[in-house]
Amino acid sequence: MRAQRNAGSPAQDDGEALTQSLIDAHEYPFVLIDDDYRLVAANRAYRRAYGLDEHAGLVGRRCYEVSHRLDQPCHLNGEDCPHRQVFATGEMHEVLHTHYDGRGQAERVRIRGHAIRGPAGRLWLGESIERLTTPEPRGCERRMIGFSPRYLRMLQQLGQAAASQASVLLQGESGVGKELAAQFIHHRSPRTDGPMITVDCTTLNANLFEAELFGHERGAYTGSVGRRPGLFEQADKGTLFLDEVGELPLELQAKLLRVLESGEFRRVGGRSQLRADVRVVAATNRDLRRSVNDGTFRGDLYYRLACIVVGLPPLRERREDIPALADALLNQLCREHGRPCYMTREAVDCLMEYDFPGNIRELKNVLQRAVALSSDGVIDVRQLDLCPGGPAKRRAHAVEPGGAPSLRRVESRYIEELLAEHGGHRRRVAEALGVSERTLYRKLRRYGLG
Repeated sequence: MRAQRNAGSPAQDDGEALTQSLIDAHEYPFVLIDDDYRLVAANRAYRRAYGLDEHAGLVGRRCYEVSHRLDQPCHLNGEDCPHRQVFATGEMHEVLHTHYDGRGQAERVRIRGHAIRGPAGRLWLGESIERLTTPEPRGCERRMIGFSPRYLRMLQQLGQAAASQASVLLQGESGVGKELAAQFIHHRSPRTDGPMITVDCTTLNANLFEAELFGHERGAYTGSVGRRPGLFEQADKGTLFLDEVGELPLELQAKLLRVLESGEFRRVGGRSQLRADVRVVAATNRDLRRSVNDGTFRGDLYYRLACIVVGLPPLRERREDIPALADALLNQLCREHGRPCYMTREAVDCLMEYDFPGNIRELKNVLQRAVALSSDGVIDVRQLDLCPGGPAKRRAHAVEPGGAPSLRRVESRYIEELLAEHGGHRRRVAEALGVSERTLYRKLRRYGLG
C-alpha cells in the first residue's frame, strides 16, 4: 500500500514550485513521468486537455490511466510507447497516439518524449503532447525546441516578458536564437497584431542613423526621392527589435536614448514632431554591464533597455536538447533537398559531445554539410566531421550530470559510484536514487551491473 505523502520541506516545496512553473511555460500539454509510469507533474494545458481540475489529485497516477483510459501500459496494447523507448535508450522518441480528452472523445495526438534529469539526479520522461486537430503554432513557436530545465526556465521568462510592456534585453552568445526569442515575445504579447521591425545595429553609421531610424522627407538630402517613414515609425503599435545593440557607437547611443525616452522624433528634413508607440526588445552578445563599466556603453541607455533581462543559454549548457533540435533541423533540410536522411546513434552521440561555440547556427551548418556529403541518406560520424583540431574541440569524455546526457552513460556511471559508496548495499543505493529496489534491479540488469 502506497504511503500517504507528507508535507515536504521548504526546499522540496520550492523545488516542486519551480518545476511546476517551468513546465507551465510550455505551450502544449506537458507532463513529467517517472520510470514506474507515474505522473510527477503536469502543466495547466495538460489538465485542461484531459478535463482535470487544477486541484485534482494527479501526482502518482499512471499516465496510461489518464490519457489512454487503460489499466496497463500502452505497449502491452500494441502501441509504440515513448515511455518504454526513452527509458531504454535515453533518446528522444516521437509517436502518434490516440488519447481521450476530458469528455471521453478520442483524438489523435503527436507525442514527443525526452529524457529529463530531475532533482537528486532522477530520470524522468518529459512528454509534450500536440493535438493534431489544433491550429499550427506560429513559425517562431514551432522552432522554439527544448525540454531542458535551463531552456524551460528561459521560456518561462520570455512568456512573463511578453505579458509586460517593459523593455526587454536578450543576452546570449552568437547563434543561440535571440531573434527567434524576440519573435516569441512579440507574438505572445498584446502587440501581436502590430508589426515587428528589426534594426540591425551593426549596419548603422552616423550618416544614415537618423534617416534609417526616423525616415526622411522628400529632398532632405541628395538622392532622397519622396517621403520615407523610418523604422521607428514603421514599428508604431508594435515591437522594435534592436539586434546587437551593443555594437552601436556612443554618439548614436545618445540619439537612440532620446527617442526611447520621449517617443518623439522628426524625419530628416521635416519640421513636424512625430510620435510612435513602440515596445523595445534589444539583443546583444556582449556583457553590457561590463561595457558600461568600461565606458563603451551608456549606463542610462542600458537601464532604459534592461527593464527585463533574459539570458539565452548556449547549446553546450543544454545538451539534452541537441537530439530534438538536430531532428527538427534535419527534417527541414530533408524537405529542402527532397530526400530522406537520418542519423546513426553514433552521430547523435557525437553531436552531444561537441561544444558548438557557434550554437544552433553551427549545428545547422554541420547538418547542412552532412546532408550534402551523405550519398545514401545515412549520416554518421564521418559526415559530421567534428574532429579534434576543428573549429572547436570535441569533448573527450561523457557529459557530466548537470550538463546533459548521454543519459544512459551518466546514469550507469552514477549507479556504479553509489554501489561503491555504499559497499554494494542495494537497498541503500535505491534509497539514494529515490527509487524502489525493484526499479534498481531493472536498472542494474539494463546496464550490466547486476
